[in-house]
Amino acid sequence: MYPVRPGRRYPPGASVVDHGINFSIYSRHATGATLLLYADAAAKTPFQVIALDPEVNHTFFSWHVQVVGLPPGTRYTWRMQGPHDPVGHGWLFDGDVELVDPWARAVDTRRWDRARRCREGAQAHDSIRGIVLADDYDWEGDQLLRMPSQEMIIYELHVGGFTRHPSAGVAHPGSFLGLVEKIPYLRSLGVTHVELLPVMAFDEQDVPEPVGAAGLSNFWGYSTHSFFAPHPGYCVDPERQRDEFRDLVKALHRAGIGVLLDVVFNHTAEGGQGGPLINFKGIGNETFYMLDAADRSRYLDFTGCGNTVNANHPFMARFIIDCLEYWVREMHVDGFRFDLASAMARDENGVPMHHPPVLWGIELSDVLAGSKIIAEAWDAAGLYHVGSFPGYRWMEWNGRYRDDLRRAVRGDGGLIDQVATRIAGSSDLYQGNLRHPINSINFITCHDGFTLLDLVSCDKKANAPNHEGNRDGCAHNLSWNCGAEGPCNSPAILALRRRQAKNFMAVLFLSQGIPMLNAGDELLRSAACNNNTWCQDNALGWIDWSLAERNADMLRFVRGMIALRKRHPSLRRRQFLSHREIEWFGPEGEAPDWNAEDARELAFTLHGRGGEEPPLHAVFNFGAGACTFVLPTLPGWSWAVAARTWARSPQDLVERSDQRPLSRSRVGVPAHGVLVLEGIRTDGG
Repeated sequence: MYPVRPGRRYPPGASVVDHGINFSIYSRHATGATLLLYADAAAKTPFQVIALDPEVNHTFFSWHVQVVGLPPGTRYTWRMQGPHDPVGHGWLFDGDVELVDPWARAVDTRRWDRARRCREGAQAHDSIRGIVLADDYDWEGDQLLRMPSQEMIIYELHVGGFTRHPSAGVAHPGSFLGLVEKIPYLRSLGVTHVELLPVMAFDEQDVPEPVGAAGLSNFWGYSTHSFFAPHPGYCVDPERQRDEFRDLVKALHRAGIGVLLDVVFNHTAEGGQGGPLINFKGIGNETFYMLDAADRSRYLDFTGCGNTVNANHPFMARFIIDCLEYWVREMHVDGFRFDLASAMARDENGVPMHHPPVLWGIELSDVLAGSKIIAEAWDAAGLYHVGSFPGYRWMEWNGRYRDDLRRAVRGDGGLIDQVATRIAGSSDLYQGNLRHPINSINFITCHDGFTLLDLVSCDKKANAPNHEGNRDGCAHNLSWNCGAEGPCNSPAILALRRRQAKNFMAVLFLSQGIPMLNAGDELLRSAACNNNTWCQDNALGWIDWSLAERNADMLRFVRGMIALRKRHPSLRRRQFLSHREIEWFGPEGEAPDWNAEDARELAFTLHGRGGEEPPLHAVFNFGAGACTFVLPTLPGWSWAVAARTWARSPQDLVERSDQRPLSRSRVGVPAHGVLVLEGIRTDGG
């Protein structure tokens, strides 16, 4: 038995102190606490059970104890005693249930059985367990990336799905270390940041019964239970969980690539009524969750996942900000994307707040001052905050950009005003409240919805493999199958789909704001028209790396558009463009008729900065017929083709060194085509 001392309430969690480990856990209404220590993952019973003395080990709302000489690697859980009053107060204390510490820096999930916990309640020693860690990691001088926001090109990927396919050819598929092996590919693509789908420890078993019965799991990971811990399923060595994540961050930083985490603070893996006690419910259900005022056993649900975190409770807000600051300080993460962030703008009764304390706390945190802070600016209950998140740091997934460009590129008429506004940085959303193009995260596709290839191949979702009756996933996809649904053998349709995919990529990288690319879109990955592969830890959700050879032309095109963006500073402006810096044209060189109901043609000239950057001219024909465009005349410059989406590779993308001046003043662009021209000096400058 290890000797014990009173310990201290701060910091929460298990932390190394002189002569041992200090344990501390918050619980406002608990009347008692018991710490259970396990030797290792295989241990079925604890080697020491420590009942905390309320007179010695309790300060304010915290329970704490120091265990002298306890070694790293020890597993631990808590049992919390207290009142049980679900309806009146929302209290769910159960002194028989072992809980994982919400502040655990690493967790062991190998004994966890969610279905049994939900079905039978307390079971002896079946909990997720925290792991005591020593902190002796050598960062070797690693620093946060601190890249200016306008230089960012984000690549959204799933750690497991990125390397789990046999074609990935990595030593450790589906892991942090497997992703390290793919860093040369990321560098060759030209992206500056990876945005990792949830990597905080989540419950893979959190699925509806029909989904689980089909052998499917919570693949995407939007079911967090331990916000300070890396997901153990992405780790090779259970004893090096935190260090393996740090190895990934360090390797990415060495390659000049920043790390953004998709974080899920709007709900947790404990679900609603009938969901298991994992941690928060058992230590402070009434603090951590929004509960129905009339019946506090019922959870308010603005997330579609059974519960909603009470993010603006002072303690929960502090928990969230402490967690973010930990991942920045101790894990060297460069920023965060907040899933369903609008849910975090609600008070404890679910009412939207004008000044949500947690969102402002994140905005004003000194530790997060250099971090990229990105909101998915809506929730599952109707709040939509695109363009209105607080402060200056908050960027937003621009859902208006996605929707307007999807409609325009598929051929809807009368949208040239919206297209121009989105390409120019969405001033209608951001300029009025002193924000800038860099507050807009532009995207066509993301993990949630069709892949790029499916966007141009599928009019309807086909989610039957999810075993939810095809009810899941969004039905409003704004897609176009180009003439046939799903896979087809028509050369004409296949060519049009490829052209449309290139059109989307061309527009994305020609737009002001921060572009985000969904991993695998550059390879034309398909999910067979499934627009919600959240439970598909299989070929539907994985990247097939053989596509890099089969669709080499698409990969080359995307790389080329990224390179073009990087050599044009005018495409990466922090401030909105003036009328002198960008000019818009109709097909005959006239000013566009912004109110034309059937217009599908548009062009712009982007003037270079400082006389050294060449001008850029882009022509968009989203209509079903060919169109001729007049080229503007710029003294000292002629135009050369940089990209044309309808041409076969390699004519679709012309390297800068191979560009030749055009001798004509008009150019023809076929139906559903995008043409990009770069200026070549004619005055010898």
